[in-house]
Amino acid sequence: MLLAIDTSTGTSVAVVDRDTGVLAETGTGDTMRHAEVVGGFIRDALADAGVRADELSGVAAGMGPGPFTGLRVGIAAAHAFALGISKPFVPIVSHDAIAWCWYRDGGAGTLQVVTDARRREFAVSEYDGLDVDGLPVRTDGPRLVPRDDVPGARGIRLDAAVVPAGAVGMLAEFAYVAGRLPLADDAPLYLRAPDVTPSAGKRVLQ
Repeated sequence: MLLAIDTSTGTSVAVVDRDTGVLAETGTGDTMRHAEVVGGFIRDALADAGVRADELSGVAAGMGPGPFTGLRVGIAAAHAFALGISKPFVPIVSHDAIAWCWYRDGGAGTLQVVTDARRREFAVSEYDGLDVDGLPVRTDGPRLVPRDDVPGARGIRLDAAVVPAGAVGMLAEFAYVAGRLPLADDAPLYLRAPDVTPSAGKRVLQ
């Protein structure tokens, strides 16, 4: 079983099991309160699933793409929880989880996944079905595109307001079975620098 967390858009937390699927999932589309709600969502998801922290085999996290402030909250929470229970941390590209969920639900053909990156930009990834292991084939992205310049989708365009943590966790489970972990680097996909950078400081005259 895995705890899964994604804060690349809204906030979503789930507990999943490879054999039985999503045991519990909770979240919100609010893009401003990740730090305030993620702890409560972790508690609620575990309680709803009837799972103790020491029963988990790891913690999966959506690595984005997403805005700096929100994305780092979920990744930090997932890292801290994994460290606290001495279990592996499993990074997953958030767009891959959306695509995996869409194809597993019966979608076919090419897919364009689009999420709001703010500042009048979208994060865009392109997919072309599932491979022999049942994992999504990403053909392009993720990349930032001005809202008015998103290329026309060759197949279906899917705009996602929330990345379901259940999909993040189940993709991690299927990748584990296929011997394909890690699917992503343990590095956030911010796609742009943070708004605030450290000051160079004042020069001190001797």
